[in-house]
Amino acid sequence: MQKTEINIDQTYRYWRFHLMLAMYIGYAGFYLTRKSLNFAVPALIADLGIDKNDIGIMATLFYITYGISKFFSGIFSDRSNPRLFMAIGLILTGITNILFGLSDSVFMFTSLWVLNAWFQGWGWPACSKLLTTWYSRTERGSWWSIWNTAHNVGGALIPLLVGYLTLHYSWRHGFSIAGIITIIIGLFLFWRLRDTPESMGLPSIGKWRNDKLELAQEQEGADLSWKAILYQYVFFNKYIWLLALSYALVYIVRTAINDWGNIYLTEKYHYDLVSANTVLSLFEIGGLMGSLVAGWGSDRLFSSNRGPMALLFAIGIFFSILALWLMTKENFILQASVFFSIGFFVFGPQMLIGMAAAECAHKKMPGSATGFVGLFAYLGAALAGYPLALIMQSFHWNGFFVVIACAASGIVLLLLPFLKVQN
Repeated sequence: MQKTEINIDQTYRYWRFHLMLAMYIGYAGFYLTRKSLNFAVPALIADLGIDKNDIGIMATLFYITYGISKFFSGIFSDRSNPRLFMAIGLILTGITNILFGLSDSVFMFTSLWVLNAWFQGWGWPACSKLLTTWYSRTERGSWWSIWNTAHNVGGALIPLLVGYLTLHYSWRHGFSIAGIITIIIGLFLFWRLRDTPESMGLPSIGKWRNDKLELAQEQEGADLSWKAILYQYVFFNKYIWLLALSYALVYIVRTAINDWGNIYLTEKYHYDLVSANTVLSLFEIGGLMGSLVAGWGSDRLFSSNRGPMALLFAIGIFFSILALWLMTKENFILQASVFFSIGFFVFGPQMLIGMAAAECAHKKMPGSATGFVGLFAYLGAALAGYPLALIMQSFHWNGFFVVIACAASGIVLLLLPFLKVQN
């Protein structure tokens, strides 16, 4: 083997590990400032007398803004350096959280939370570009699933961090500490992230790994213009649309459990905030396990076809929701187990659908494709905010469970066409 080939192998292995580490820490950091509001809500209601409808409006505006930001950021990120894009976004969201902790009025809370949503949209597209340029098709399920657990690490840490600080100090300390931590992580990303392999003088990932599926995607549509690729492979791609609609339903379920789960436990079963947030942390831990199993299974069991594995997990979502709904008596262990189960099954499709979108699209459009389906995902998440609050106002918690059970059924139906497609 020639020396240059040895150097290429060493450089690839070094940066694949360090980029994954940086992306992992960075995206977990985004969750510290994205979910900080969720776990301070009971304290905000008690301390400032904020109405649930105000919280619902804030959540809805956050998700709509985040989805729009994710879409436009995805298009922009395909033609930019993910290092700068992700690091700057994380620093700005940290600053916004600190300002939130210093505010008092509903107007300022809402304005800052919308601004936070815009900066939050800068994280995912940068990661999707790095994941599709540094890791190839036949291995990507496993690598993407490892990165995807950053959602759960950040999501599991934030209720404990904010819950503890809120209980022993105040909700303001929770926002400020989360903001400071993410600013530090943003500076770390400036240091450790890089752009594509080609920008560093390396061959493409498909060539380096001799991955036939990856090479085929790299060569497809090579003579098309950027605009033609965007229209043909994203906007008018029927499989992208199916994924987008199913993603919307996944995020209705995920957001409903994440945003309303601790309120459900504190109101219906009178859990204290720390106990409720501990149960909700198991939702994230279950998601961590589910992501790993889903990614590994799609690579090993279904030859890197993401559809069948996502469908199996969608069926699991439906039955887990039924279990939580039909549990009428307080039982901490059983309820914690069901939250774990819902997380396990929700985060499988949450991860696989985003990855399938990147793989259904052109090699040059991972950010645009994932941003497009992400827009629909967070429109779904928005429905789990104020609209779901209105449903609960009229139909209470039964209305809540009817909505998310129907959403879970819809995910199954939309994913059925992918059983026959190598996406």
